[in-house]
Amino acid sequence: MEVFQARFEHLDEVSKLFDQYRVFYQSSSNLEAAKEFLQERLHKKDSTIFVVQDDGHIVGFTQLYPSFSSVSMKRIWILNDLFVSPAWRNKGVAKLLLRAAEDFARKTEAVRITLATQTSNTAAQALYESLGYCKDEAFYHYSLRLVAA
Repeated sequence: MEVFQARFEHLDEVSKLFDQYRVFYQSSSNLEAAKEFLQERLHKKDSTIFVVQDDGHIVGFTQLYPSFSSVSMKRIWILNDLFVSPAWRNKGVAKLLLRAAEDFARKTEAVRITLATQTSNTAAQALYESLGYCKDEAFYHYSLRLVAA
């Protein structure tokens, strides 16, 4: 297995996984819109996508968005998406992606990586915690929905 940063030539394969990721979170499948969304992210360079390739196929991805911490006055990365094709789960793909994200964050001198996961996703929580991620016990996080998803 090989992990690397996705480029435009990986758009079709990553878009399929991104569409599956969205369906996992109860969104309707829309491969064309998924591809357009990722194409725009790559074109504008406003996210960083890492993928794992095995036997010539992309089997997992993670997408990071840049942000900043005002208190530390440093960069942070929001690990917004992580998805592994069902056939490749429990084979170390997610761990490779998380390690790539961590290496990238360190190289860009980020102060931290933040992420969110469903409270029912205990497998992901166990993985994150095994890699040193800590559940935030100090802050409540809120969101304001502006449009229907």
